[in-house]
Amino acid sequence: MQTSLKQWLATALVAGAALGFTVTAAAQNEQQVLVNQAEKTLSNFMRDPEMKWLQQNIGRAKAVLIAPEIVKAGFIVGGSGGRAVLLARNGGKWVGPAFYTLATASIGFQAGIAASEMVTLVMTDKGMNSLLASSFKFGADASVAAGPVGAGAKSDVTADLIAFSRSKGVYGGLNLDGTIVSSNSDWDKAFFGKPVLPPDILIKNAASNKGADKLLAEITRFAK
Repeated sequence: MQTSLKQWLATALVAGAALGFTVTAAAQNEQQVLVNQAEKTLSNFMRDPEMKWLQQNIGRAKAVLIAPEIVKAGFIVGGSGGRAVLLARNGGKWVGPAFYTLATASIGFQAGIAASEMVTLVMTDKGMNSLLASSFKFGADASVAAGPVGAGAKSDVTADLIAFSRSKGVYGGLNLDGTIVSSNSDWDKAFFGKPVLPPDILIKNAASNKGADKLLAEITRFAK
């Protein structure tokens, strides 16, 4: 993953905001950039030979949460975070995205990993309802399991959320328990041009933006 200094700072500041720090203008007006990055991340995961379980089971998911980059912010002790988009299945078609912030004070990274990208399958109604709330915590409000990779593709995994992550060829490097996922109403408003909440976007299908067409087309194709 290649990341510009501006993008890295913006993502790191997200973690700071969730932990009580101030977010500057550096993190603003990047909704379309995030959507484009999410499309690339999804495409990469769906073509990765190590992600067979994801590829075989994404069609069963009620929704998919995509975080193109989760960064370990070195200037915040133990703090990490990033931004994500959520796409959901609604009446036979995929809708979204709704925007989210991920942050924790104690995210677990494998040694030497400073950033990862993640695709999480939402497999149950409980997992979906958790994401429709203003915020929830992985592991506490909805169970989360690491998705099988490589030789584990035939494994039977049961959880509300099944997360796949990778960083520079290293797979499964994130421990998501305790990660706080919060809806980002400011980014939703900026992207759709009006105040909307995740249920408006994902359940009522009351907002759309052509900037998401390519991402929605990709998830529709992969989830058939």
